[in-house]
Amino acid sequence: MKPLLSKTTKPFLIYVLIVLVISIPIYYWVVDTIWKSELDEHNITIVEKTAYSFNRLKLSDSELEKSIALWNKIQPGTDIEYVSDNDAQKDVTFTVEKKKTFSEKPEVERYRCLKKTVYINHKPFLFTVETNIEESHETIAVIAAITVFFFVLIVVGLLFLNRRLSRSIWQPFRNTLEELKTFNLNSQNTIDFTSTDITEFEELNESLKKLIEHNVSAYKTQKEFTENASHELQTPLAIIKNKLDVLLQNRDLTERQYEIIEEINRALTRSSRINQNLLLLAKIENRQFAQKENLEMSGILHQSLDMFQEYFDQKQIHIRSEITEEVYIDGNHTLAETLINNLLINMVRHTPNNGTAYVKLSEKQLVISNSGFVQLEKESLFKRFSKASTDTNGSGLGLAIVKEICNHQRWTITYHFEHHHHIFSVNF
Repeated sequence: MKPLLSKTTKPFLIYVLIVLVISIPIYYWVVDTIWKSELDEHNITIVEKTAYSFNRLKLSDSELEKSIALWNKIQPGTDIEYVSDNDAQKDVTFTVEKKKTFSEKPEVERYRCLKKTVYINHKPFLFTVETNIEESHETIAVIAAITVFFFVLIVVGLLFLNRRLSRSIWQPFRNTLEELKTFNLNSQNTIDFTSTDITEFEELNESLKKLIEHNVSAYKTQKEFTENASHELQTPLAIIKNKLDVLLQNRDLTERQYEIIEEINRALTRSSRINQNLLLLAKIENRQFAQKENLEMSGILHQSLDMFQEYFDQKQIHIRSEITEEVYIDGNHTLAETLINNLLINMVRHTPNNGTAYVKLSEKQLVISNSGFVQLEKESLFKRFSKASTDTNGSGLGLAIVKEICNHQRWTITYHFEHHHHIFSVNF
């Protein structure tokens, strides 16, 4: 990720660079055109001034011829020649390139030329004048260098100003961000945002303050509901179950009545378990298990395996374990124990009789695997009330609880089916 400053500055710099690159040939064309126009005016002035000077001298034809010949010799950039009235032509301007003949190092230079018919002693003469325009290249080079200099100056100034301004302008936003990072919904502390004279940031702080107050209120309401439901629902369920147990001890019950009560008792037990699991999910989502400690996962896993050993024996599950001792992980003890128990319950329920199971614990991963026949649907495996099999004893929330615990503890859980074994991996 990139900071906002670089995202806003970079496009401006690219834009300025593109404009600079485009401006150089435009500079060249504009300056060259202006230079040629000025030279054309300069050449016209030379021709008209020269013709005017010759006419003022009032030379004879022979003197005029000698003067023009002398002029052509001492002025390499001009040429005057007599033309007839029929050969008189309109003014022509053009550019030529040729080598210097009077320089020690011949160089090709550009010349702006003018051919204009003038009248000296009432006779037409074709006046050709050439003026060097090579200096325009040097002018363009100087302009380009100055443009690059100012571009660098703009870039450096823009970066400097942006950094200076960002420290002052964006400081209220950074203060708000730091306050949000330290906010904890469990503590229910209110946030006092730093006051600012920037309208947008002040509106942001007000909106965040209202949103936080609403969330804190909703959190309190939901937490109270969770706590109340835990007491209010479990009590009547326990009473109903106790009454059913009393009925089951009645010797006057018929076999049909006994079966009905047993079905009610099983449904009630399942409802109680679903209620407890839903309450557990609500507590996890409400971050009511915020306390963390350094857990000895190997000890918790051994304890859970010993507790489930009777179930393994009932289904004659051949279990193999590979547990690294003294594995310590940061987390909540209750949630870690619930996660392991739910995975072991899932393993017991879905392992066929005389099946095999494998449990492995390392410093980075917990793997629980059991034999099976068909791969489970990964898309719905960790969804609530999604059954992995046709077993009706489960609540359909076991793996959903495992997923929520992993999210809460910042762990990841994956599932894959390989060699007729369901493999669940929890990465710490």
